[in-house]
Amino acid sequence: MSWLELLNNLENGSVRAATQDEQGNWHANIEIKQGILEAFKNGNNIEFPGGFVDKHNLAPQGFAAEAGVRMVPGGSSVRRGAHVASGTIIMPPAYVNIGAYIGEGTMVDSHALVGSCAQVGKNVHLSAAVQLGGVLEPIGASPVVIEDDAFIGAGCVIVEGVVVKKGAVLAPGVRLSATIPVYDCINERQLDKGEAIPENAIVIPGSRPSSSKWGREQGLNMSCALIVKYRDEQSDASLELEEVLR
Repeated sequence: MSWLELLNNLENGSVRAATQDEQGNWHANIEIKQGILEAFKNGNNIEFPGGFVDKHNLAPQGFAAEAGVRMVPGGSSVRRGAHVASGTIIMPPAYVNIGAYIGEGTMVDSHALVGSCAQVGKNVHLSAAVQLGGVLEPIGASPVVIEDDAFIGAGCVIVEGVVVKKGAVLAPGVRLSATIPVYDCINERQLDKGEAIPENAIVIPGSRPSSSKWGREQGLNMSCALIVKYRDEQSDASLELEEVLR
């Protein structure tokens, strides 16, 4: 597959930068990521209207009304090679980078970033200023994945290949990375390193004592995340999105 075919197939959703196996685990699609890097190598910097400079073959996408994507005016951009499904709403300013995938009915709110190759499922809500980290290199590194029906609160930062499973809810300000521990207060356990945020988990920001003796003596705390409950009918009602907005 040529890099041009690859970019077209990424945009129509027939190929993705990460895939899910039968056990529900996500893996980087190395061939696809190599193709994206090949597109960069074959691009030449040119000036675009508005004073922007980028590779000539990676210009921002435009959407016809028939695509069913509502991108509200005000500075948002979806780069070449990203898939945005019908029913998606993008509020300004927001940015969706190459290789990213956004499923049907998802809201991408103001100042949100969907990084390169990040995978976002159906009916997800990315609130204002959410940052989903991107990854093209190293080539085998898995991207951030947000599965269907998740709700990501304002200002959340999710990086380093963290996976948020179906229906999970992140309160505003949660930070998740490969090194930030997550404690399940319901099942009284610490999630293993690299373990996904479980389905329907409700996660809030937390802190824990410093791991060093000196830090503890100074009363210092380190960031963590806490699972404080799992979704029920009451929490679902509070998260219900107004269909009139769509």
